[in-house]
Amino acid sequence: MEFKHRSILLQESVDFLVTDPSGIYVDCTLGGAGHSSGFVAKLSAEGHLVGLDQDGDAIAASRERLTGKFPCKIDLVQVNFKDFPQTLDELGIDGIDGIFFDLGVSSYQLDNAERGFSYMQNGPLDMRMNQNSSLTAAQVVNEYGEGKLRDVIWRYGEERWAKRISEFIVAQRKEKKLTTTAELVDVIKKAIPKGARKDGPHPAKRTFQAIRIEVNNELGILEDTIRRAVSRLNKGGRIGVITFHSLEDRIVKQVLAELQKGCTCPPHLPCVCGKKPVLQKVGNIKPGALEIEENPRARSARLRFGIKI
Repeated sequence: MEFKHRSILLQESVDFLVTDPSGIYVDCTLGGAGHSSGFVAKLSAEGHLVGLDQDGDAIAASRERLTGKFPCKIDLVQVNFKDFPQTLDELGIDGIDGIFFDLGVSSYQLDNAERGFSYMQNGPLDMRMNQNSSLTAAQVVNEYGEGKLRDVIWRYGEERWAKRISEFIVAQRKEKKLTTTAELVDVIKKAIPKGARKDGPHPAKRTFQAIRIEVNNELGILEDTIRRAVSRLNKGGRIGVITFHSLEDRIVKQVLAELQKGCTCPPHLPCVCGKKPVLQKVGNIKPGALEIEENPRARSARLRFGIKI
């Protein structure tokens, strides 16, 4: 299957992030190089793009799309974005001029039934962004205790029916292990009362999101990675993060706001922490009505950004 991904907030991301044609820029979630194609188009021969992705399919597709077509230096590395500092060290890079994250699952991963991310297509219960990782969705669904499963679905999916869904999953797997996305969707639909399934998103959406986040530890690595990303920026360097749901957006928003504020002492007391602001012009951009109409997946997206002082 061809690696296709429709980049959201593409022009906004490119215009914000790339300010120096000879600068060094890091795309921590390369995907099919949708955003990176825009980044490198603005770079000169002295510029440098480092593209990272834990999905081997993404690296292969991006290499085909970018290699030999732009004047700047390009390094593509298969690695989880939490390990970007080690990658930069290995490449002999200290400070960078921009760093970018497009969080969540790609269109390619969603549309490829064999990857097991989609509740709209039948496939194996996988959901691994890095196919070399050990934990799969099948293990979460079939091996987690009922309480742990409920907590995952509630915490990462904010699913009000988490208790019933976990109960139904455990009851079903006693008869037969769940091995496909269709089987999991069927159990979820049975667990959620018919009246509650009339309105809102697909009944399996929140549970699939929760399991995907658990399998890939998406939220567990996010806060520390954002902090380290800002620490590697040169003066005037920029960070851009596209989020898609409230959990990851809340983390990014809070970390950027804290880095803009600096001092963490109570406002009515003199500062004793000594922390200084490291970011300025923290803000966010949402997709316009036209982009949402053309690509409904953009509806919940938000580009959060900051500039290093």
